[in-house]
Amino acid sequence: MKKFNPFVDLINLMYPNLCLICNQNLQKNEHHLCLACLNGIPKTNFHLLTDNPIEKRFWGKVQIYRATAFFYFQKGSPFQKLLHALKYKNNKEIGQLLGKYAAVDIMDSSDFASVDVIIPVPLHPKKYKLRGYNQSEWIGKGLSEILEKPQDTSTLIRVRENATQTKKSVFERYKNTEGIFELTDMSVLKGKHVLLVDDVLTTGSTLEACINVLLQTNDIKISIFTLAVA
Repeated sequence: MKKFNPFVDLINLMYPNLCLICNQNLQKNEHHLCLACLNGIPKTNFHLLTDNPIEKRFWGKVQIYRATAFFYFQKGSPFQKLLHALKYKNNKEIGQLLGKYAAVDIMDSSDFASVDVIIPVPLHPKKYKLRGYNQSEWIGKGLSEILEKPQDTSTLIRVRENATQTKKSVFERYKNTEGIFELTDMSVLKGKHVLLVDDVLTTGSTLEACINVLLQTNDIKISIFTLAVA
């Protein structure tokens, strides 16, 4: 049981912690999201389904083992606030929190529970310096903590800065991601089951670029996890 702390209670009164979704005051045991909004997250549960809609997006493009996303993303929905807070509002901790919640779910799948290492989609050093953190890495932190698997942030790197993908067509996104990733060591991931982590899956062009580079490693198995899917 937490001890009463009048100073903390005064701070919370003056600067209340609010739910990122509904803006209601959070209880002492709640972090970033209230219990009601947390339970309302529109989960995909794709980790329980083989040949699910996400996996089908990569058919005929790159070889993957499994793929899933934690929740559905719809522009304008209340849950868009989660991604906006994570990516643009310096609220990296929400990525770690949601990564933990997602990990509890995907542990029900032996395919995802059997991963050996977690690799977040890397940012270019310039963008990392500008933002101060990699949101995919913070999602990976949460997954790593619950799944008890190591996170590798040094083997797959981004070597070329590409323009924003937001307003590009599918083909333009594909061309925009050519040659932007490299492996620093071809042997580290040999024989490993890799869980590649990103924040949002839209066209999948960035993930495809990562996978094409990772597949240079012999005897590698690649699965995909994204926090959300559009």
